[in-house]
Amino acid sequence: MAVDFEIFRQLLLQKKIDLQRLSEVNKEARNPVELDQTSVGRLSRMDAIQVQAMALAHQRQRETEIIAIDGALRRIEGGNYGICIKCGEEIAEARLRITPTATTCIDCAK
Repeated sequence: MAVDFEIFRQLLLQKKIDLQRLSEVNKEARNPVELDQTSVGRLSRMDAIQVQAMALAHQRQRETEIIAIDGALRRIEGGNYGICIKCGEEIAEARLRITPTATTCIDCAK
């Protein structure tokens, strides 16, 4: 496989930066919901709690993705990026372009 790993490294680094920025932008939405009953009604508080729960879920998803990106970057540095962790075969470049954090070939992913 004649894959230019630098392209994937740059792609992964940019994705990580984007996720970190998004995390910072949405930081306020993850703050605890104020339960001041004099300032907002019950439905408004329920909406705020739901928005907070969604923001927390998205944050967990971003953190999981950043962990996967860091793993892919370590594999690039270690020289084993693009190698399936299950069978040891090369992961198709097309799969890496779609999912640059992939750790398995398409056959082992099934």
